Amino acid sequence: MINRAHTLSIISILFSVLMIVFSCQPNVSIETAQYAVNGQKLYVTHCQNCHGAKGEGLGNLYPPLTDTNFLNQNRDKLACIVKNGLSGSIEVSGKIYDTEMPGIPELTPVDIAYILTYVTTSFGNSTTTYTQEEVKKSLGECL
Repeated sequence: MINRAHTLSIISILFSVLMIVFSCQPNVSIETAQYAVNGQKLYVTHCQNCHGAKGEGLGNLYPPLTDTNFLNQNRDKLACIVKNGLSGSIEVSGKIYDTEMPGIPELTPVDIAYILTYVTTSFGNSTTTYTQEEVKKSLGECL
């Protein structure tokens, strides 16, 4: 049986490794790396089941999160999609997806900022932080 000290030690080592990986990317700030590390944990809990461990999506059901153009063109809408979900068809990577995505209303603006920073830096090749202020502004403009 693994004791608490051992578990904390493993988590600390994993956190350190992830910080090194993200900080080795060119032009990624420490803040962005920290957001991405926190976002990965939330992504695994809330998003990975449908969108995949590498953001590859799931066949014709769930779109990939690796389309840099989609992420950039919809940056101001992504927070609303995470919080409120999405219905209707969208085009991602040249394919049409029409499966409803449930929202995750319990996520706070900082949680959404973490997730979107993780997605955009890990799958979308961005080097910038998705800030809490940006998320709050986007959420205030949801239709």
